[in-house]
Amino acid sequence: MDGAAPVTTAARWPGRAAGLALACHPGPVVAVTALACALAAGVGLSPGRFALVGAAVLAGQLSVGWCNDAYDAGRDARAGRRGKPVADGAVPVRVVWGAAAVAGVLCVPLSLACGLLAGTVHLAAVAAAWLYNLRLKATALSWLPYAVGFAALPSLVALAAPGAPWPRWWTVAAGALLGVAAHLGDTLPDIEADRAAGIRGLPHRLGARGTRLLLPVPLLGATAVLVLGPPGPVGAGALAVLGLAGAVALVGPVVGRWWRKAALAGAVAVAAADLALLLVNGAALT
Repeated sequence: MDGAAPVTTAARWPGRAAGLALACHPGPVVAVTALACALAAGVGLSPGRFALVGAAVLAGQLSVGWCNDAYDAGRDARAGRRGKPVADGAVPVRVVWGAAAVAGVLCVPLSLACGLLAGTVHLAAVAAAWLYNLRLKATALSWLPYAVGFAALPSLVALAAPGAPWPRWWTVAAGALLGVAAHLGDTLPDIEADRAAGIRGLPHRLGARGTRLLLPVPLLGATAVLVLGPPGPVGAGALAVLGLAGAVALVGPVVGRWWRKAALAGAVAVAAADLALLLVNGAALT
């Protein structure tokens, strides 16, 4: 009898693999891992230690991304949010939970192999990110895991260096402030959709206008810390970045009345400049 052949489990796996790859939030995974590797290169870690830091951060980010999509699958489906592989049925939720668990388990020995202190700091950041997914995302403390996670990156890299030197305070403070800004900027375009899905984090409580007004504050704070924190004279380039951050703090919310993405676009520009400052001063992390 003619008819389409049944789809086997093996035949379904290419689609599932693609869905699984998309469900990990590949953009943030690549960005955070690349930042950690850039910082590791900046402090001159050995090739072996460099690879361990990159692998640990990659495993941690994969576990967090898969946990996020698996946990939110039901809520995303009820809200009709498209482009979510788990909610769209491209990959079963149990597969994504399994991938999150495997990545999380692998993250433990990879992190501790970077050094006991370095590994503990990184694992605490990954735990905070899981706590965000499972609980804090819908509370007024939604910003906290982002602050912890971004502050942990320069800490992990510094503590992974020979002798495990403690990171400079200004790198940790700037990382925390950039984390808060990342949370506000990442959430800003989806505030209304998230509200419809029942999410009530800090940006959702502030609303789009309040978030646009607040977003430049941690960016300006991070820039000031990066410019004024390191010892020695302040260079012209650093002062220019500080001026840019100040301009965004003043102009972004005003322009945002006519261009909804003005604050986010300005935040991305300042964050990129801040990250460049952090990378330029990478050797001073310790």
